[in-house]
Amino acid sequence: MKPGGLRVSREFKGKRVTVLGLGVLSGGAASTRYFAARGADVTVTDLLPAEALRKSIAALDPWPVRYVLGEHREEDITGADLVVVGPAVRDDSPFLQLARDRGVALTTEINLVFETCRRPVIGITGSNGKTTTTRLLGALHQAVDPDTLVGGNIGRAVLNEIEGDRTGTGEPGGGAGPGGTVDGQDEAAESGEAAESGEAAAGSPVVLELSSFQLHRLAWIRRSPGLAVVTNLSPNHLDWHGTFDAYEQAKRHIVHYQSPEDAVVLNADDERLRKWAAFCPGRVAWFSMEGPVETGCHVRDGQVVFRDSSGEHAICPVDALRLPGPHNLVNLLAAVTAACLGGIPPSVIRSTVEAFRGVEHRLEEVAVIDGVRYYNDSACTTPASTVTALRAFDAPVVLIAGGYDKGTAFDDMAKEIVRRARAAVLIGTTADAIETAIGKAGADAHPPVIVRAEMLNDAVRQSARLARPGDVVVLSPACASYDMFTNFEERGQRFREAVAALK
Repeated sequence: MKPGGLRVSREFKGKRVTVLGLGVLSGGAASTRYFAARGADVTVTDLLPAEALRKSIAALDPWPVRYVLGEHREEDITGADLVVVGPAVRDDSPFLQLARDRGVALTTEINLVFETCRRPVIGITGSNGKTTTTRLLGALHQAVDPDTLVGGNIGRAVLNEIEGDRTGTGEPGGGAGPGGTVDGQDEAAESGEAAESGEAAAGSPVVLELSSFQLHRLAWIRRSPGLAVVTNLSPNHLDWHGTFDAYEQAKRHIVHYQSPEDAVVLNADDERLRKWAAFCPGRVAWFSMEGPVETGCHVRDGQVVFRDSSGEHAICPVDALRLPGPHNLVNLLAAVTAACLGGIPPSVIRSTVEAFRGVEHRLEEVAVIDGVRYYNDSACTTPASTVTALRAFDAPVVLIAGGYDKGTAFDDMAKEIVRRARAAVLIGTTADAIETAIGKAGADAHPPVIVRAEMLNDAVRQSARLARPGDVVVLSPACASYDMFTNFEERGQRFREAVAALK
């Protein structure tokens, strides 16, 4: 879209806005377009060089933007009226602290979404399964309302698409954040009143996957989605949050600012999440693989059953879902519970579930070669997710794992590798730690073969050599991709290409 095709808000015309962290996903570019369209003088800065950011930069052509790449500069912070903070920017960043010290207003792309969106917002989070749950719940809503938007942490920013964008009101309003204000606007009130837009949400819903980084900074504007879904909790991103408790606290923001009229869907089988009911302001519904719940979904006689005050209602057969692994049944229960709360008819749920084919890079079958099935699970960035992947198959597994070190332990994953894997091909900076954990886990009568590979294409070739007909080769790294790739999508694409080269 040409810059001249949008209205320009007086409140941001000529204001100096710095986007701190353009990033390789779409949020930084969306924030840049948002303010450039309103006449702001926008500077985009990122520690990555231009080559690594070429897709994000291309998305901003022909907007008038100033780039400072390969570094952050103090003058781009101190000279700004507003800083848009990227999710990768840690709280201990000296540039973020500088903005606070100078009283510079702070916001984020997802905070802008919450502040400007007049539609109902549904938010999904969790340590594992949130993307599949988001995609399925989004598909369920799109089946009854094609104008439903699905985005967030899945790599699609919705900031520039949402209707009811309050152009001309000087937003982000209360979202000036902890640093200060823009044009003398009041900061978010401590009472939480700033979370109220004064208008009832209406129109087609916006379904958002929300990461712990994004949720952490929702506290700046004291907002939570009207309907929240939390799939599970396990240690993740400890390099960013520091402790599991701090990580969980960030996740809690998805419900912390809800009203009594709002609702949350929680996993009744997760010990930590069971404790959330005590402090959730709104209604609580549950899903469980282990048995009936008071309100929510469980499995009975091969059927997904929804229970509420009116009784139990069969929604769809379990085998309507065609994705591998019991973890995907858990994702199904989460999405169906939320869909039932949203009034989606069982017939629509069943037909949508039957048509759902999953999500790229999440146990995505890419080929069958010489009797060996190859699966791309590149989005798996936690040891718990890799355990889930290993348990998804009855056949012997050749596992490709390793990557960037986020500070998580591999002990439980190593035990599962010993139990289920024929071999483990290790890559990345965590290869040593994973191999050590496998060694400590002990070995049964048939210990897995451990192989190292410098590059992913070599790991695929090694896996093909180790696998036998009937086996499964799975790229399920248990780690982030940043040591070798731009993101997990690039890693997954390279895996597909390496597998295709085997044919």
